[in-house]
Amino acid sequence: MKILIVGTLNGQVGAASQIAVKRGAKVIHTDDIREGLETLRQGKGVDLVLVDIQLDIESFIINLNAERINTPVVACGVATDAQAAVRAIRAGAQEYLPLPPDAELIGAVLSAVAEESHAMIYNDPVMDDVVRLGKQIAPSDASVLITGQSGTGKEIMARFIHRNSKRKDGPFIAVNCAAIPENLLESELFGHEKGAFTGAVARRIGKFEEANNGTILLDEISEMDPRLQAKLLRILQEREIDRVGGKKPVPVNVRVLATSNRNMEQSVAKGEFREDLYFRLNVVNLALPSLKERPKDIGVLAEHFIKKYAAANDMTVRPLTDGAKRKILQHGWPGNVRELENTMHRAVLVAGPTEIGEEAIMLSPSASSTSAQDAGSGASPSGNPGEFVGQTVADMERKLIIATLDHCLGNRTHAANVLGISIRTLRNKLKLYGDEGFDVPAAGGTS
Repeated sequence: MKILIVGTLNGQVGAASQIAVKRGAKVIHTDDIREGLETLRQGKGVDLVLVDIQLDIESFIINLNAERINTPVVACGVATDAQAAVRAIRAGAQEYLPLPPDAELIGAVLSAVAEESHAMIYNDPVMDDVVRLGKQIAPSDASVLITGQSGTGKEIMARFIHRNSKRKDGPFIAVNCAAIPENLLESELFGHEKGAFTGAVARRIGKFEEANNGTILLDEISEMDPRLQAKLLRILQEREIDRVGGKKPVPVNVRVLATSNRNMEQSVAKGEFREDLYFRLNVVNLALPSLKERPKDIGVLAEHFIKKYAAANDMTVRPLTDGAKRKILQHGWPGNVRELENTMHRAVLVAGPTEIGEEAIMLSPSASSTSAQDAGSGASPSGNPGEFVGQTVADMERKLIIATLDHCLGNRTHAANVLGISIRTLRNKLKLYGDEGFDVPAAGGTS
């Protein structure tokens, strides 16, 4: 793990650095916000930033967000400065560490950042073969395409491969190709020179350079624009990138992993994805089964999430009642592990003091839980098809999209998968609804 410390930490920067190093971290230090931003722009693989509370943390975080630098920020200051701590948290700092630094507190923060819910947890024999193959191919430099429904844990599998590879001591950089607007994705991946376009206030190292000597994960690669697909193919062939506005190529040594929740062969057949790039990425294919195909994982994952969110909310770990266990085992889990995690998070928050009962397991009806009689009747979900008369197709589409997004707790990728549309189409629809004054669920529910 690499930590960036910005500022003097009230004269305690040396002590904080020593504690972090003893915990296995590498430490970089800059004197002020400007130097801290420049260090992050250079793509040095920083996992966590500790910032002196006396500096302008709000401005720092605003700049990070504007430049899409997604590194967690922890504010540090003397314990008596409560108002400054509140301002830092409101500005977007994830934690506040009082000074002088405490070894256990810093250790806990480092452990939380290092874990980030990336543990590979499974108990079903169906997963054995997938994990075994992942471990077998991990030491190679082969490109891997990880496929599966939204919420099955594709990024967790990618991190598992990286941790078991020869590059494990190098950086692991994940890029969600569906979440970054088309016109920004190129500079995000390949970097840009100062002045290359409006808003390029300084040189920015792209994700490929940041991942040098490590691994880059291109999440939801099927959503990548065809023009960028051609550039990516060249990178895989030539092992060099061109920064936006740059004058010469930059060599990179990166292993590429990619994920998709789509049928990539169909995307190739439809001309939506380049065949030559598909074959370059698909040296090894790891297909993750849906949660309903691995029922023995449901219980062990539920227990894991109960412990995780009980600890996060400083609550007692409570057991599931037999009725609650039956309820989660009978559900179809169209949102897979992500839906299960969100469900157990809610259950921990609303359950009684001694156990988690059926009433705390709040599920939306899934296709698998619909009875055969209902499925064959042609009736509407409410049993009254007449209530739809007088509404336009656009009205019904909007209600379906917003209801699905609400069910998915705001997660755009999951909702698009459930609806059977691309993330780009979903985004365009939501922008239209927002412009028309409709209430659109906020983004969230990431895994």
